Amino acid sequence: MSKYNKPSGSYISYMSNLVKENGGINLAQGIPGFQPPIELLDILKDISHNDIHQYAPGVGNKKLKQELVKFYSKYKDFSADDFLITNGGTEAITIIFTYIMQLYNNKFSCLAFDPVYEVYNNLPKIFNKDFFSFSYNEDYSIDFEKLENTIKNNNIRLVFINTPGNPYGRFWTKEEFDKMIALSHKLDFYIILDAVYNELYFKEKPYLPMEKLDDRIFYINSFSKRLSVTGWRIGYFITHEKHRLALQQIHDYIGLCSPSILQEALAIYLNKYDFGNKYVENLRMRLNNAYTKLHNALIDMNFEIPNSKGGYFVWAKLPESYKDGFETTMDLYTQKKVAVIPGIHFSEKCNNYLRLNIAREDAEIDEAIKLMKEFFI
Repeated sequence: MSKYNKPSGSYISYMSNLVKENGGINLAQGIPGFQPPIELLDILKDISHNDIHQYAPGVGNKKLKQELVKFYSKYKDFSADDFLITNGGTEAITIIFTYIMQLYNNKFSCLAFDPVYEVYNNLPKIFNKDFFSFSYNEDYSIDFEKLENTIKNNNIRLVFINTPGNPYGRFWTKEEFDKMIALSHKLDFYIILDAVYNELYFKEKPYLPMEKLDDRIFYINSFSKRLSVTGWRIGYFITHEKHRLALQQIHDYIGLCSPSILQEALAIYLNKYDFGNKYVENLRMRLNNAYTKLHNALIDMNFEIPNSKGGYFVWAKLPESYKDGFETTMDLYTQKKVAVIPGIHFSEKCNNYLRLNIAREDAEIDEAIKLMKEFFI
């Protein structure tokens, strides 16, 4: 079989599995190369013999939800009932998507901003729904008049927004959110605000419209990236009381509950260690350093890189002589055992882009740079 045969499923899973099976450096999947907080692991070990190995409450561990209430109180007066604990952010998105199908009797379309994170365009495809990607202007601003017409003319009822973005770490501004929220009321659509990278900014903290959360916005987050526990699959979302009961019922049949012992360990850790803020501050610094290092090295290799402000990734346009991102990706892995993701996975317009994960140890980033320079220069 030719190495250029494209996978039928997720390019992210495909490239990451190549590394798992054959070795190499995994800059493909958003898997942190860092250990979780040692204090969290110690707590998990200490409670492993406690009587907490059966189903957790479907809505989530009570103590964990109280920690979320405390953390988000800086934005708004939330209650524990506003939060639903899920099996990662992906289940949260799936629950909401299923609910939107009920609201509109399956007659609706979805939209996200190009380049698009894989769940946003593939989930509608699974359920046979139309999906539209909306491109930023050349300066990465948004043409809201064009956006309004696109939403109006294509029966868009669900819009995905992530900030910082994935694969491109763009922030949404307050002005953009204000316009988007106003549009959601005017044109009758809902917003999924995916904020899993929100605390992982490089310098400036991104704006979140928390004070404006209403019945049009579903806010999603998780502990996966924040505490380097992607395998724990503990996410959550905030929803308006109007939707709460229906979403809980869908969760009962899609996910039932998140792992009880992991929720308990997180609740104890967050309470004892200031919601893990010290760990997150150190993680921010490491990500910023890795981004700067990889960004500068790629510029030296004649890549073009739009300015990212946070998240896990470098979004990079290939040097002029490289026209096919997928073939380049496969050649890079075959020859140098460095796995990345071709831009075509996120946008039909980005065949000449690559996405590279920066959440790795310094030594691994340094080795990847060395091997990529041998390949590209």
